Amino acid sequence: MSYAHLDAYSRLLRTAHETVTSEALTPTVPRRLISASWRRSLAAGIDPDATAAPLAYGPAHLDQVRESHPLQPLLPLLTQTLQQAANDSEHIMVVTDDQGLVLWRDGHPTTLSRADRVGLADGHRWSEDTVGTNGIGTALATRRPVHVYSEEHLMRVLHIWSCSAAPITDPETGRILGCVDVSGTAPSLHPATIALVGATARLAETQLTLHMHERDESLRRRYESARCGSAILLSPSGRVIAGDPAGHLGDRIELPATGERMILRDGRVALLEPYSDGYLLCPTPDAPPPPLTLSLLGDGPPSAVLSGRKLPLSLRHAEILALLALHPRGLTAEQLSFHLYGDDGNPVTIRAEIHRLRAQLGAAIDAKPYHLTSPVEADFLDLRRLLTANDPASLARAYPGPLLPRSESPEIRRERDELEVQVRTCLLQRGSPQDLWAYAQTANGREDFQVLERIIRALPPADPRAAAARARLRTS
Repeated sequence: MSYAHLDAYSRLLRTAHETVTSEALTPTVPRRLISASWRRSLAAGIDPDATAAPLAYGPAHLDQVRESHPLQPLLPLLTQTLQQAANDSEHIMVVTDDQGLVLWRDGHPTTLSRADRVGLADGHRWSEDTVGTNGIGTALATRRPVHVYSEEHLMRVLHIWSCSAAPITDPETGRILGCVDVSGTAPSLHPATIALVGATARLAETQLTLHMHERDESLRRRYESARCGSAILLSPSGRVIAGDPAGHLGDRIELPATGERMILRDGRVALLEPYSDGYLLCPTPDAPPPPLTLSLLGDGPPSAVLSGRKLPLSLRHAEILALLALHPRGLTAEQLSFHLYGDDGNPVTIRAEIHRLRAQLGAAIDAKPYHLTSPVEADFLDLRRLLTANDPASLARAYPGPLLPRSESPEIRRERDELEVQVRTCLLQRGSPQDLWAYAQTANGREDFQVLERIIRALPPADPRAAAARARLRTS
């Protein structure tokens, strides 16, 4: 962009800046990246008239953070790549952590002095939610290289600055480690600056990848020399390094707590144990499989817990698991299809859904016919047991609402309606006012005339629950 075009763009940005900071409609002048950043910044409560980034760490604490930060070994590489270019153009280079905390900086002395005035200095934080739109914070927020020009900054004090920044991602975990940035007070940075900063970040990631492979190889050698048998070797973040030649586990697994059992995708049960700098998954074929816990009642999203991991479930997967829990001997694809869709069902669709569900639950689901191999604990099955226990207080506490209320499956609708009628009847016949009030908080109980009238008769007129019940009856 030429200086003439930059001047025109600056005039438009100044108008846009005044418009957006006066709480009028967001203007269309800034490019989409900047407009989105302005909205995030204003939502975070950033004051456009603030004068500097906040100080987060003093020198003593900052030294400790630097010492342990994974980018510390790469500082010579980053400095060698960017410092000379920054000095030659009277800019500065900055390296931050993943929260925008300035860990190191270097560059032209005059620009460093001016940077001190706005807190672009060691120990100050430059995330979007503390400073608003800026190269460092916006690069971290968007996970991509970013150039922020002059008036594109939300804080007016930064309008004399321009900056190019790029995030650095950890190849081991996929998380952002920090950011590398070049900033200056010239009207604009050279167009090649963002390319240079982006290339520097990629170079840092390449070095991190090489170090990761070196650690993997060292760990693999110890594993092979120890002859760990059928154990599977994992990195500290759960990457599969050795012991799975057929690739059954994929590239990475979600680690349970140390010592916990989990079901592998090939059906084996394994224990997670620390090993050197990583972990071993040690198969224990004789150990019982861990239970599968299902939460399918009420308005909340359905979920499962297996081997200590909570797994969100789509409605279709929740329906399949509910049906398999209701039929412990198993169901064929044709039977599942009929229970889910009636006569319009297609077994091919069921087989595809089961395949996707097994990718989440592994060998907890087996075939021929489809059945659950893990012991099942489900809130709606617990409800069935409570209905026979003559304990209305426990029943009221255990019933947050209907079974999979959005499901149109004929079999699940039958089970849902049956449970609802049984719970309601039990509480009306034997429940206390507290039990009835708990039921009145569920989807079907909120406007149940008989339940609300019973609450009003059973509680003193001044009781807030009785007043709420009367209000519901008036508005129904």
